[in-house]
This record gives sequence, C-alpha cells and structure tokens, in this order.
Amino acid sequence: MPTNGSLNRKLRMGLIGGGQGAFIGRVHATAAVLDNRAALVAGALSSDPAKAKASASDYDIPAERAYGSYKEMAEAEAKRADKVDFVSVATPNHTHFEIAKTFAEAGFNVICDKPLTFDLAQAEELLKVVEKSGVVFAVTHNYTGYPLVRQAREMVLNGELGEINAIRSNYIQGWLRTRLESSDQKQAKWRTDPKQSGAAGCFGDIGTHAYNLGRYISGLLPKELSCSLKVFEEGRALDDYGVALVRFENGALATVTASQISHGRENDLFIEVDGTKGAIEWHQEEPNKLLVRKNGEPHKLYTRNGGPYLGAAHGASVRLPSGHPEAFFEAFANIYGTAYDAFVKRATGEKFETVNTIYPNVYDGVEGMLFITRCVESSKQNGGWVPFTHPKARK
Repeated sequence: MPTNGSLNRKLRMGLIGGGQGAFIGRVHATAAVLDNRAALVAGALSSDPAKAKASASDYDIPAERAYGSYKEMAEAEAKRADKVDFVSVATPNHTHFEIAKTFAEAGFNVICDKPLTFDLAQAEELLKVVEKSGVVFAVTHNYTGYPLVRQAREMVLNGELGEINAIRSNYIQGWLRTRLESSDQKQAKWRTDPKQSGAAGCFGDIGTHAYNLGRYISGLLPKELSCSLKVFEEGRALDDYGVALVRFENGALATVTASQISHGRENDLFIEVDGTKGAIEWHQEEPNKLLVRKNGEPHKLYTRNGGPYLGAAHGASVRLPSGHPEAFFEAFANIYGTAYDAFVKRATGEKFETVNTIYPNVYDGVEGMLFITRCVESSKQNGGWVPFTHPKARK
C-alpha cells in the first residue's frame, strides 16, 4: 500500500460519532488506521457530552482532545499546531450537513458516511462549501473499495465488456422484517425515523449503495428513472422495500432493488452488468470472486489476487496473497487510502483530482441524494418517469 509520501508523518484523524453502542464509527476508526497511514487523535463521539467523553478511552483518545460537541472540536482543533488533518463523520443522516459544513468551512478534509445529507438542498449547499474551501471530501460508499469491484470497473473502462446495455443491482436484507424499531433498537430506530433518516428508509439506507455500485462500475450517466417504494410492515413510516428503473444517456437500463424485509437475507448486495462483448457478476457476501461470462466460452471465475489477468486498480487494493479473504474492513480502508493520497497532495501544495476520483466524492454524494429525491417523487406519482440528471455528476 502507498505511504504518505513527502508528508513524512501519519495523518491525524478526528472522529465524529462512534460512541458507546454505535456500529459504523468503530468501522471507520479501524479502517482508517489499517495501513498505518493515520492515527486517531481527537473526537466528539456522541451528541451527549458526557457519553462523548466517556467513550474516548475506547479509542485511546487523550482526555484533552475528547470533545463534548463537534463545534467545540472544530474550534479547538483549528487553534492547535498539531490539528487534525481530517474528520470522519459517522453519525445519523440528519446530522451530516451541519457537521461536514462546519469542518469544511474551517479547512479540514472530510470523510462522510452516506447518504451525504438529510435532503438534496443540504447536499447542494454542502457542495458549494466544499468547492469554495478546496478541501478533500470523500463519501464512504465503501463497496467501491473491494478489489474485484475496482477490477470490474477497470474492465468496463477498458472496453472488455463492450457497450454496457443493462445493470441489475440489488441489496437484500431481512433484519427489519418486524418492527424492530418499536423495541428501541438503536440502529433500527433512527433508520426508520423520517426526522433522522430523511425522505426514504430502505432506499436511502441501502438502495443508494446498490445504485452507486452500478454507476461506479459502469461510468454511465443517468437520464431518468421510475421508482416504486412500499412499506410492508404496517405502521412503519418509511419504505422497507423498493424497485427503481434507471435509463442512462447511452440507452442502457438499470434496475435497482432494495429490501430490508426478506427472510434469511443478511447483507446481500450483488450486481450483474451486461455488455455487448461480455457480462460480469459480483456478490458482496463472496467478495473475492468475480464471474465473467461470454457466449460460446466457458465461464471464468476471477479470484482476488488470482493472476496476471487482473488489472492495476485491483492490485493497488489488495493486501494479502490469494486464498486469504479480504472483505469489509479492507474495502473501507481502500476508500480511506485513496482519499489519503489526495489529503497528502493538498497538504503539500500539489494539485489533486476532485471529480474523477477512484474514491466516492462529494459529487457522488450529491448524486446519491438526487437519486433518493427522484425515487420518492416517482413513487408518489405511481412510478411515473422523472428526470434524473445532475450537472456535477461524475463524467
């Protein structure tokens, strides 16, 4: 894996969220230091000041840099000679905007969980802040960090599949088959609350991942979509199942299906991409395998780190020899690692790419919010077609 180049030190990380009882904050903290390029040195780990400070020892954050709020942290860190280089935002959706905006305006690089913000207006406002401040901004659509996903993307970009005609991207879970939020379960409670999650439930939480994966691999730009969202568990305020059909500018079609009410399904994100020369299939629950198909030829099974047929993007994303599985934490770390390269360039005064990045960026985050917004609009129109383009989408 790459080092921190001419910076000659570890990057200093600050964490927002991740206090006791949280899930994704610990994932961020683990992934961020996996390659020894960063150290977690500060944090505002909860919206409850007492809990925030009590949680600091879980991450070995020194007491003097365990802050009671993100605003206190931004103000104090800005005054330090050894201030953090970046912050990771690992909090519920409705808090992302103010936190990310505060740190970006103060000149700190940001890595933010998805979806980017609570609504599209916030996302577009945050984009303006990021462009004005010049900070590096990454969004943790972490499934783009898997080596064989990057291999698939490289194959498409190199023309190995020909013109892309169709994408089927699915994210199927079953953990919300019952009203788990009624038992005050933390992860279920905020995800099903419109005041915290936003306009969509299942589609905002995991449908965005499925859509982003197709966009990342194919590079196609969307034109319009039709969507139907549904609540199957009576009394739930937000969708727990949905299907979208996306038309791309080149005429290709994509289906996006997301469910959180399918019995026995755990974290089943999978995608198929059909091109004129070949097709690929990848499953997140078996991430070290990529199936490649061409008519008239035996099916090929590409394995992670499996041979010279794999490209440079894949090679830069692996840490272990073949047969030693790499998965969720490592994929998350690959998002961090490619963002770190941009952090270092910014810190040393070099130019860095902001739109066509290998890590998901703020433009991808805005597009994700636009996807949610248009899906909700279409569903309210009984699946009517709505325009789905964005001037700042990945080119």
